[in-house]
Amino acid sequence: MSDTHIPSHIQERHQLIWWRSAALGAWVGAGLAMAATLVGLAAVTFIIGRFLPTDPVLAAIGDHATAELYDQIRLAMGLDKPILMQFWTYLTRLIQGDFGQSIMTGQPVLRDLLAFFPATFELATAALLIGIVLGVPLGLIAGHAQGRVSDHIIRVFALTGYSVPVFWFGLVGLVLFYVTLDLLPGPGRIDVAYEYAIEPKTGLILVDTLLAGDIEAFRDALAHLVLPASILGYYCVSYITRMVRSFTIDSLHQEFIVTARIKGASEARVLWAHVLPAISGPLIMVLALSYASLLEGAVLTETVFAWPGLGLYITNALFNADLNAVLGGT
Repeated sequence: MSDTHIPSHIQERHQLIWWRSAALGAWVGAGLAMAATLVGLAAVTFIIGRFLPTDPVLAAIGDHATAELYDQIRLAMGLDKPILMQFWTYLTRLIQGDFGQSIMTGQPVLRDLLAFFPATFELATAALLIGIVLGVPLGLIAGHAQGRVSDHIIRVFALTGYSVPVFWFGLVGLVLFYVTLDLLPGPGRIDVAYEYAIEPKTGLILVDTLLAGDIEAFRDALAHLVLPASILGYYCVSYITRMVRSFTIDSLHQEFIVTARIKGASEARVLWAHVLPAISGPLIMVLALSYASLLEGAVLTETVFAWPGLGLYITNALFNADLNAVLGGT
């Protein structure tokens, strides 16, 4: 029977079933790909961690422990088993939400991650806001002025932020604005004078200081945030600028832009009222990718500025051979 002899409501139902099946298949495929990626990441990180020159048993009990105690702890940690069996044991616990115990803090790794994550979230969010405020306009201007002096200047600015290591910018920023000019506070998230006076209700220091009604502590926390967020934000600005420039160049050749110009729209209106809405779709994707990279790439920034987030937590865990903390953070 041909489609012309099938009632329309049955055709629509078949199409709806097909679309739902396709959507379900896409979700299942994405879920399996994500699971495979996470298992692969866990496997690589686990194996690298086991081959580090540091001894996790000595990191837990110290260098002066007896041989009997060393053997007991090694057995308790399961290090006497083959590497594949160790990984399988870790993976089964991981699926159950058990990240293991941290040697550094003596607490479950999951509890540590929940405690350190707000600092990284706050830093990455501030950096993303800087990236949006500066990166989008610069990208629009560079795309509109393609091949001109302003375009070259913006491209050099973006390329510098994307190429120079973040830790170098961080060290230069500390030397210039903290040591030399004394305009901004040094490393840390807040001054010691306020650190224990603020109750950590949300873990976000700016929010907690406002909830406590302590304006001076809020100003101090904001001042501590300025330099690391600006350094990390510069990297974000560079990426967003380059992508928005590319989107703008493509959009300016579309027919609706020619129509807007024929109707007498100014170049500023063309950029903000026509180009920006047209590139909003891919721009949102770029912002999402930027945010993800900021959350995972804040390790060096947090280390330089002693910012108590996940990056500093993982770095300290590496130096202390705290493999559960390294794996959980990764």
